[in-house]
Amino acid sequence: MKMRVKLWTCLWILLLLSAGFKTAFSAPTIQQWQTKNGVNVLYVPVTQLPMVDIRIVFDAGSARDEGKAGLARLTSNLLMTGAGQWDAGQIANRLESVGARLSTGARTDMAWLSLRSLVNSGPLEQALSVLESILVTPTFAETEVARLKKQMLIALDNIEQSPDQVAQRAFMAAMYDNHPYGSPKEGTPESVEGLTRKAVVDFFNQFYVAQNAVVAIVGDVSRAEAEALVERLMGRMKTGEPALSLPEVSPLKAAKTTHIPFPSTQSTVLIGQPGMARGADDYFPLYLGNHIFGGGGFSSILMTEIREKRGLVYSVYSYFIPMAEDGPYTIGLQTRHTQVETALNIVHDNLKRFIEEGPSETQLQASKLNITGSEPLRTDSNRKIVEYLAMMGFYRLPLDYLETFSEKIRGVSQADIQKAFQRKIQADKLVTVVVGGEKAPSP
Repeated sequence: MKMRVKLWTCLWILLLLSAGFKTAFSAPTIQQWQTKNGVNVLYVPVTQLPMVDIRIVFDAGSARDEGKAGLARLTSNLLMTGAGQWDAGQIANRLESVGARLSTGARTDMAWLSLRSLVNSGPLEQALSVLESILVTPTFAETEVARLKKQMLIALDNIEQSPDQVAQRAFMAAMYDNHPYGSPKEGTPESVEGLTRKAVVDFFNQFYVAQNAVVAIVGDVSRAEAEALVERLMGRMKTGEPALSLPEVSPLKAAKTTHIPFPSTQSTVLIGQPGMARGADDYFPLYLGNHIFGGGGFSSILMTEIREKRGLVYSVYSYFIPMAEDGPYTIGLQTRHTQVETALNIVHDNLKRFIEEGPSETQLQASKLNITGSEPLRTDSNRKIVEYLAMMGFYRLPLDYLETFSEKIRGVSQADIQKAFQRKIQADKLVTVVVGGEKAPSP
């Protein structure tokens, strides 16, 4: 027990010390290679701390559920419940005893496993043995499948009690219709009940394979050590095949409005449409333009018009989520039921004006300064860098993405933003979801 306390104490001291190395992380030099069985690897050596972060991503998100909503989430959650000769408790103990942290997760496009460990041979060896076993010999015990399905059903009950989550699920379903992006990540009560151990095993065998993986490594390991580490983790995995490309997202043909009555004190409102894919030509104009319109906090147009001038909301925001295909563009707010129509009209009026006219020069320069000034904070820790590397590898972004980000933001003009929003956002074809109150707002 004393040894565990010492290891955890050392780990937290090292994490606190990492705050002193922010400037070293602002523009990491990225190395890339491919393993013998086709795994794409991105690596950044960082020697200030005796730690390593490893993130393995698979094209195995909920977009791959194929009519079995919740399957990707269930498969990901089961990975930590047993592997090889160890059950969930033994896995947790082996990691805790060496101060290592291992997590799994699944979003719409991807699933991942992330490991953080000290690089000392003993702790690292033990942490890697656990991760390797999970990747190669997960057990997916029937008892654990049943237990996690019950947890998922409880979570779905909780979702139904949350107006925010009810709105988000309805929003995605209305926006994407029959596209895989419209499938709820958490599943539905009916789909979760129908999930089986065989479905989990088949999903794992199809998507958790070398050809469908990207590995990101950041930390105090040499290139040779990183190569050996990846070969160890991925060398025994099935080669498999890359997941097939997802279908393109169809543009909305008309506006859609959904009202869901809910016994809440305020209405939750989401407005939007399919936005952009990762690596899109319009990425930087749309990113900067959205920062001005609704993504820049208190300096944004939406916050000024709806909160500061009229006091209709506490918070209003907008954002793009770029994905493999066009991810959602979302405008969100909460307001009193009687103010929904007024708030919606203000959003629509300002969006139309922004599309037609673009930002002012003052707004443009202020947002550029805000974004480029905070950019070093995006890569001020090993964890953030490894997440960026995994994202870059997964979406096949250029290796200079981080290095040139600020330069590309500074190069965006007013005309670029205006043209990008005119090409991408159709203000007369928006999905609108209102959760709250008893009656729908007037169209």
